[in-house]
Amino acid sequence: MAVAFLVEPPPAVARRPLTENDAIDIWIARWLRIRPVDLKRRYACDPRRLYEIWEETRFPGSRARALEEFRARFPGLEARFDPGPHRRIPTAPDPAQLSLFSDA
Repeated sequence: MAVAFLVEPPPAVARRPLTENDAIDIWIARWLRIRPVDLKRRYACDPRRLYEIWEETRFPGSRARALEEFRARFPGLEARFDPGPHRRIPTAPDPAQLSLFSDA
């Protein structure tokens, strides 16, 4: 199955830092449910760069601009996804879970 969004990564000499326009496109791709691994291949970047964009530590305000662009490109699709900020899921167990087990 060929998907037009899948692109071979560029050679190392062609790699470039992500721009604000890339950040907007990455937000839109997230809302269109493009897999992070495909975005990593397309932009030839470390996956951590994607999460920096989604957490808005890089390019703050890009989510709001991407939402405006998304509304212009895909009118009527906004109700099909959550445009809220990225929420990190903690991997460490909650200490309160230990109270579920008895000491015996």
